[in-house]
Amino acid sequence: MVFKRREKRSWGSLLQFLLWPKGGWTRAALYVKHRLHRLPDNPEKIARGIWAGVFTTFTPLYGMHFIVAGTLAFVVRGNVLAALLATFFGNPLTYIPIGIISLRTGEFLLGSEGLGQDGENLVSLFLSAFFDLKSNLSSFIFGGPVEWNYLIIFYQDVFFPYLIGGVFPGILVATICWSISLPLIRAYQNRRKGRLREKLREIREKSTKFRK
Repeated sequence: MVFKRREKRSWGSLLQFLLWPKGGWTRAALYVKHRLHRLPDNPEKIARGIWAGVFTTFTPLYGMHFIVAGTLAFVVRGNVLAALLATFFGNPLTYIPIGIISLRTGEFLLGSEGLGQDGENLVSLFLSAFFDLKSNLSSFIFGGPVEWNYLIIFYQDVFFPYLIGGVFPGILVATICWSISLPLIRAYQNRRKGRLREKLREIREKSTKFRK
């Protein structure tokens, strides 16, 4: 294939790229901003797509954020590609505060007890649940003991409160991002249209002079 990598990327290098992309997260954020501005769609649809992508990062559906963001963008009639790009609002620098805020909000709304400051951190809880699910699926397919107790506890104490609690801060932050991005995208597209009109005018003037 023409675009196939010459050297296959290892899992370690892939994980390193996801945690810290080449050039750092600042460069990655500038790239996402640049791509959002240049999307071939009206500013309102792009801004609604951004809303969908940012809101999705406040859900505990890790590994499915692209699917959720794309579906939500379709529902709100936003730009799907903008939604996918906006999911980069969730990154290693923001996932922990997002998770803590969402989880604590959910615990407050549900009236449940918190995990406590001495409990396992949020990242290790999700990793433990992931590996437990992987182990159970393997045991189910190849035969072996299947234990769901930890996943049930994880769902009750972490996943469900996180899911409920992420709705309100997710709507708030997504709406702030929408309100900021909409005028910026409008201004960028208007400037770009103005430059294109100026170039076309110059081309027409040169063409007229050439004919004379």
